[in-house]
Amino acid sequence: MQKSPEHRWSALRLFAMHMTAVVLLTLTVPVTPSRAQASGYVRVKLVKAGLILGAGGGNGIVTYRGRDYPFRVSGLSLGFAAGVSVIRLTGWASGIRQIRDFAGTYSSVGGGGAFVGGMGGVQLTNGQGVRIALRGPRAGVELAGNIGQITISLKE
Repeated sequence: MQKSPEHRWSALRLFAMHMTAVVLLTLTVPVTPSRAQASGYVRVKLVKAGLILGAGGGNGIVTYRGRDYPFRVSGLSLGFAAGVSVIRLTGWASGIRQIRDFAGTYSSVGGGGAFVGGMGGVQLTNGQGVRIALRGPRAGVELAGNIGQITISLKE
């Protein structure tokens, strides 16, 4: 039994419309693989004291993929540091594949000064490839330019 040419063209047009719809849907639906990196917004409050060797600690929150994750910060620094300061920093963390990548030991390079009020900044990198850039005001009496290690642990 042979099909008429009109029937074949109708079937071919229907097939072409379906394929066009599949292609358009594929092109318009965003695909985000689970291993894709995303940035996180970081807010942290540190209390720091030192004379040559500095020590500090604090708490913060990283907002990653629309969710807030609280964390603890502790660390030591070696270099030119003198004084006591309270620092509130904000910035961005990049290179995060999963939130657990954010936790770990970071090496830091930073500096700043405060006499009652001032500015500070720090660049951090950990072994999972996460990079954090933070800036913000500090209060207290301190002048610093140092290299250190900071440990970030996520709170449960």
